Amino acid sequence: MNLFVPSFETDQEEDIARKTTENGGDSGGVWRFKGNKAAKEAASVSMKGTLARLFDCCSKDVKKTILPLGHGDPSVYPCFQTSIDAEEAVVESLRSGAANSYAPGVGILPARRAVANYLNRDLPHKLKSDDIFITVGCCQGIETMIHALAGPKANILLPTLIYPLYNSHAIHSLVEIRKYDLLPDQDWEIDLQGVEASADENTIAIVIMNPHNPCGNVYTYEHLKKVAEVARKLGIMVISDEVYNQTIYGENKFVPMGIFSSIAPVVTLGSISKGWLVPGWRIGWIAMNDPKNVFKTTGVVESIKEHLDISPDPSTILQFALPNILEKTKKDFFEKNNSILSQNVDFAFDALKDIPCLTCPKKPESCTYLVTKLDLSLLEDITNDVDFCMKLAREENLVFLPGEVLGLKNWVRFSIGVERSMLEDAFVRLKGFFARHSKTQLT
Repeated sequence: MNLFVPSFETDQEEDIARKTTENGGDSGGVWRFKGNKAAKEAASVSMKGTLARLFDCCSKDVKKTILPLGHGDPSVYPCFQTSIDAEEAVVESLRSGAANSYAPGVGILPARRAVANYLNRDLPHKLKSDDIFITVGCCQGIETMIHALAGPKANILLPTLIYPLYNSHAIHSLVEIRKYDLLPDQDWEIDLQGVEASADENTIAIVIMNPHNPCGNVYTYEHLKKVAEVARKLGIMVISDEVYNQTIYGENKFVPMGIFSSIAPVVTLGSISKGWLVPGWRIGWIAMNDPKNVFKTTGVVESIKEHLDISPDPSTILQFALPNILEKTKKDFFEKNNSILSQNVDFAFDALKDIPCLTCPKKPESCTYLVTKLDLSLLEDITNDVDFCMKLAREENLVFLPGEVLGLKNWVRFSIGVERSMLEDAFVRLKGFFARHSKTQLT
């Protein structure tokens, strides 16, 4: 069951009509309260809001099941299930009776120590438990870092293609967003000259995603070192989102950004959501890679703690389970999942040859998506990526995500973290959709 996908049955309209009748059509004009619209602009660029509008375009009249390829949640499909070791760790935590209480805002010590040990496997500058903050998934880590750094005239450097929650929280925190380009013809490397040109004295950080969502590239050691050197030159920190570090099926080896923390201070954001296929468990972390104590002397650590003190805590049950999850999950669990993803990528990348209006510049090495460039010149009545996705949902009950939500117009992203049969069905529908909307000279 995919909990994110709406059914065509709803009680909402009937309930609203009933309450309106009972209340005599009361419009609420006499009441002195109203909703706060402070989050309206931030929510307008959220992925959930866009997907909800796309699902609204789907119809039972199409006589086809909804194929929800707009977001990535492999956990809802039988071929992608979490590790038995992770499940047993949660059961043990639940039954222990030790995890029923409140936890400190920064997280419980065993969980913080376990994350430090997990990350230290690949780091020359070893983390301690005090360098780790446990969060409600990676999403709270994003929110915490942007809120902790926000200030008058502050701006943050984000890639043109990025998980949209970064945009939403920057907008909500009144932090100016400055975009830097990724170079598709150079394995989606960061345009470092563009980064330098975009930064000024009010720039607080550069955010990178490695592995990159949605492009699926894995940055090399050499490129990440250059990123650190540019950050040092600009006097800014690097926030490295590494939530997909266990979801790699290509040739490039994952290199943690924290390796370069002696050059520039690095904040690593991570979670078990993607690698362990448990996004609903909501457990993640912030790791401060800072051998020179820059974060302490600049007050960043204190600001993070203060934000976490007024934020919801991750489940204590999951925090107690985290050490066993990180330590006991076997390597073959990740290998099996990545093998399925690799096969799905191969299929989808090859199948795109029959859809000329969508091209993928580079076969992904990681993550659970294909990001494709939309060629509007081949289409008769499609105006942009949002229009393409809306009509695709309306005509085929097939939901893709428009690139505009991720920061780049006229690109389209779809998930390959699904059952193979769903991908096959999706390309049959996509082929039919293209045939109907392609320019007449192509037919």
